[in-house]
Amino acid sequence: MAVLKLQPILHKFNSFKEFAQEFDIGEEDCIFTNEFLYEPFMKEISLKADFLFQEKYGMGEPSDEMINALMAKISEKKYKRIIAVGGGTIIDISKILALKHVKNCIDLFEKKAPIVKDKKLIIVPTTCGTGSEVTNITIAEIKDKQTKIGLAADELYPEDAVLIPELVKSLPFKFFATSSVDALIHAIESYVAPKSNGYTELFSSKAIKLIIRGYKEIVEKGEDHRQELIEDFLVASNYAGIAFGNTGVGAVHALSYPLGGVYHVPHGEANYQFFIEVFKTYNRKNPCGKISKVNKMLAELLEIDQDADVYEALEGLLNKLLSKNQLKEYGMKEEEIEAFADSVIEKQQRLLANNYVPLSRDEIRDIYRALY
Repeated sequence: MAVLKLQPILHKFNSFKEFAQEFDIGEEDCIFTNEFLYEPFMKEISLKADFLFQEKYGMGEPSDEMINALMAKISEKKYKRIIAVGGGTIIDISKILALKHVKNCIDLFEKKAPIVKDKKLIIVPTTCGTGSEVTNITIAEIKDKQTKIGLAADELYPEDAVLIPELVKSLPFKFFATSSVDALIHAIESYVAPKSNGYTELFSSKAIKLIIRGYKEIVEKGEDHRQELIEDFLVASNYAGIAFGNTGVGAVHALSYPLGGVYHVPHGEANYQFFIEVFKTYNRKNPCGKISKVNKMLAELLEIDQDADVYEALEGLLNKLLSKNQLKEYGMKEEEIEAFADSVIEKQQRLLANNYVPLSRDEIRDIYRALY
């Protein structure tokens, strides 16, 4: 039985210029990035590669419409490598751009078209949350269905993942908070997943410790202190990516997808709305399984008694960094509670299979209701 897969080669550089020189970026490369990253980090280097900017094809998180437009553009020239420099949207889309061209990416997500890779992929993350630079997973909003759908295939692994801390230092605090809490959720969901094992737990537990300790320092010393810790958070996100890339994530992500798909709530922020309530439900259903190890770890990190409610304490810490809202504040309607629960059961079985304990349709509905 396979217990750990580490697919891309992992690199680390002090600057983008150093990375560009080492990887000999040139005319047969396409750099997929954002204009706000190009201006400070790439423009002055005068690279011979072609640049493709997400902003010209749509804003926000990946959608089938955005991906199809980008795939059409990419197909106009034969590239040897796609170099993705950006956050979750850039990374998720780049995994599709590295594949052989299809007219409609929905055919890939619904597995109606073969997944064939015809370009090498290099991923450089610029947030400290996604971790997907080391996974074979991509997510997109399917506009007609008003939900997000994931695709997992080994062809989606990059050949190289590159960590450059200087690219993350300029991340505004809100984006730092939403991305890093996503990494924390990746790590904790991975730790309690059925496929979790001693190897994945090495990475998930280290990520949890780095993030919680970092959060406590930021609360004590102020938002700007994150600059001193940004490399720790980037590495923690990578550790969490290695962990959940092997174990999967579960109900937190599954429940967030309808909210994100219909009301365009950013991924990390959407996950945070469900995180605590899902884990409270898990803990009520089976407090004696692997979640007990997570509870003990969190209690020690939060410096509270192990008999205390660790999820209340964790939420107290996180709320000092990131606001938690009622779902109706995003525009969700009460009658959508039932519809969202149905959508999760119908479309997110890939994720629900990774739950710590099974959740029924009614339990999922009750979580939505409690958070509404």
